[in-house]
Amino acid sequence: MKHYKAYLIDLDGTMYRGKQPIPEAKVFIDELKFRQIPFMFVTNNSSRTPELTQEKLINFGIEAESVQIMTASLATASLIKEEKPDATAFVIGEDGIIKALEDKGIKVVDKDPDYVVMGIDRDNTYKKLVEACVHLQNGATFIATNPDIKVPTEKGFVPGNGAFATLVENVTGMKPEIVGKPTGHMLYIALEQLGVEPSDAIMVGDNYQTDIQAGIRANMDTLHVQTGVTSQEELRQYSVQPTYSIKTLADWFD
Repeated sequence: MKHYKAYLIDLDGTMYRGKQPIPEAKVFIDELKFRQIPFMFVTNNSSRTPELTQEKLINFGIEAESVQIMTASLATASLIKEEKPDATAFVIGEDGIIKALEDKGIKVVDKDPDYVVMGIDRDNTYKKLVEACVHLQNGATFIATNPDIKVPTEKGFVPGNGAFATLVENVTGMKPEIVGKPTGHMLYIALEQLGVEPSDAIMVGDNYQTDIQAGIRANMDTLHVQTGVTSQEELRQYSVQPTYSIKTLADWFD
């Protein structure tokens, strides 16, 4: 096994499943700390702020600082701020994306937005989807925090942000710009904060279409763990394989 200077780690399906912890995850993080290897969590979940994600991890016995958590919401806000510093946005999403945008000075509006931003919204309505479609047809730019079609929970798979973004795309014919995984944008921000080159880091995750693809596109080695979305059987269908695949994170340092 190569010695990596930093680990980027997914959350849902890797550290926990919904409200259910994955027991091997704590052991894995404790071992990284023992070996003094820097790490950062990179999550497509746009609903929670880093502080709320930190609380969730602590409840599962995983100690982390909020600055060790990079969300698709933070990356989305950074991208919009770079493109148009005085931008306005119509948002389908929860506190995580709204706070990230407002912290960057991006005004959340209902009328004539520069951007339509879609993140997971568990209070989504037909009315919100209609308004998003109308704004896009009136010239707004379409951005989705992440493309996850399904999300693993303790009850099973449930619709992710990608399912709703695809609906809006099918109606308007406008394809959203994806900020989170599987693009490498969020990973590059995290690696820059850690001060580590992609060739010296590894991306850890359960979902081939998002976590592993993001690592590959960011020119990183990848570690697939079979505790979430992509099973070992499903993994075999892909022509480009992750660098490693293990049953649980307990198998890694062994």
